[in-house]
Amino acid sequence: MSSSLTIDSAEIRLIELPLLNPFTISSGTMYNKVFPLLTLRSGHLEGYGEGVMDLLPNYLEDTIPGALDLAEKAILPKAMGKSFDNPAMFAEMLEPWRGHWMTKAMFETAFWDLWAKSLQLPLSTLLGGLRRSVPVGVSLGIDEINATVEKAKAHVAQGYQRIKLKIKPGHDLGLVRAVRKALPDTPLTVDANTAYSLSDMNLMYALDELNLDYIEQPLAYDDLHDHAALQARLRTAICLDESIRSAKDARKALETDAARVINIKVGRVGGFSEALRIHDIAAAFDVPVWCGGMLEAGVGRAHNIHLASLPNFSLPGDTSSSSRYFKTDIVNEPLETENGVMPVPSGPGIGVTLNREFLSASTSWSIER
Repeated sequence: MSSSLTIDSAEIRLIELPLLNPFTISSGTMYNKVFPLLTLRSGHLEGYGEGVMDLLPNYLEDTIPGALDLAEKAILPKAMGKSFDNPAMFAEMLEPWRGHWMTKAMFETAFWDLWAKSLQLPLSTLLGGLRRSVPVGVSLGIDEINATVEKAKAHVAQGYQRIKLKIKPGHDLGLVRAVRKALPDTPLTVDANTAYSLSDMNLMYALDELNLDYIEQPLAYDDLHDHAALQARLRTAICLDESIRSAKDARKALETDAARVINIKVGRVGGFSEALRIHDIAAAFDVPVWCGGMLEAGVGRAHNIHLASLPNFSLPGDTSSSSRYFKTDIVNEPLETENGVMPVPSGPGIGVTLNREFLSASTSWSIER
């Protein structure tokens, strides 16, 4: 096959999957996972990308209505019939539009999958991955304390290598103390999803005494300065998520010691090209990274697993078993952990195929180009 890929056609489906259990964080509760699924076609090959934006701008500014509008009116018309030699050329095509990182990531990751399939190589090989399996932790949504303790113990018994607790004001210190008492030696982290400020220093000092691996995104989503001030007062590492939208953000955070761990989410940073740059910058600062999750279905989960095979993803990520969230997934291959690790899917590209019958039944809207 020619080294150049021409985008012959594309499809976007809007998918809705019920979650097995509601998932609550500081900003709200999710009962169903709604997401756009992109297919890019070149000849007989298909590349898949899963959008991680929400219906409303609860996590960051990106939304599903905005993504679909930009895709239909701008990106698809520009991409159709064009040829691209590699993902860098495809990413360059997306640069004129500001923001919309999650929309760009949906397109860019689909092209990476398409490109890897054209070369008949696993995506992890092209990204620079070294491992055939990746360490996995779990993220536990906000729930009653005793129920959370039991969930944490059950997941440790299943082999998961890290427990992450979602916290918010009024549901924080008591919860963390209870889980730490039940699991004194388990790697434990907390994720505030921006729910606190520097006025909550007494709480931060108390969390600092509980032997946490890190405190994730305690302060505002668009702030680095106050995170640096907080990190200077704590022994526990600060991990940044929402505040890191680019390699430039990562560099500034690490130069100012605003973070000592970085959570890399492909969708949040606009795709693999920027994720790789953030990975390399963090490695240059000797700072570990891990792959965060957005309750992805099988396509997005597979992309995350391939990324997490890179060498500086040295901390357990959020790519836990699909069966924790969905009764049926949109892909045929089971993405399930084994003794605390997730196997990297083998085969060309992301290594999963679409469950087309289930996908059709779960589609509420679609466009073809």
